[in-house]
Amino acid sequence: MEFIGPVITWGVPILIIVFLVAIYNKLVAFRNRFKNAFAQIDVQLQRRHDLIPNLVETAKAYLKHEKETLENVISARNQAVSAQKAAAADPADGGLVGKLSQAEGLLTGALGRLFAVSEAYPDLKGDATMRDLMESLESTENKVAFARQAYNDAVMNYQTYKESFPNNIVANFGSFKDAAMFEIENPEAKVAPKVSF
Repeated sequence: MEFIGPVITWGVPILIIVFLVAIYNKLVAFRNRFKNAFAQIDVQLQRRHDLIPNLVETAKAYLKHEKETLENVISARNQAVSAQKAAAADPADGGLVGKLSQAEGLLTGALGRLFAVSEAYPDLKGDATMRDLMESLESTENKVAFARQAYNDAVMNYQTYKESFPNNIVANFGSFKDAAMFEIENPEAKVAPKVSF
């Protein structure tokens, strides 16, 4: 009986501390998972952004009268690259991820217009380089979609765990920020660009 008092006195606070540390560590693990998932998106977006200048250069020779369309694609790409770099620096910042989502939506819309215009040019449709670039871009678009889905799943798991009680107390104390889903704002951009050559 003499040991029960000290065990209760020291045992309960130690169990509470161990419990809180376990919650904190799990929050860190979930945060690292969604940051890793964002890194996968980052890789695919970089590949997408690298393909676009080659696509535009190939199309320039055929689309001399569509200068504005090509300039819009390059401008949208540059905005997306800038937003990508900012979001990659801090994937836990929901505002930066939201700006990236918007920029990628604009880029997808601009690419869609380029593809629509290119349909009117049979020589461009027949160009082997253009076909290869379009296929690579389409493959990359699919990889971006899968990476975005994995990221959004990781964010949902993190947010659910973070917002659950008593985890929310530890999260607030540990300054765990809300994470944002990576969603394309532009409804027409949610449809993958049609590539048919």
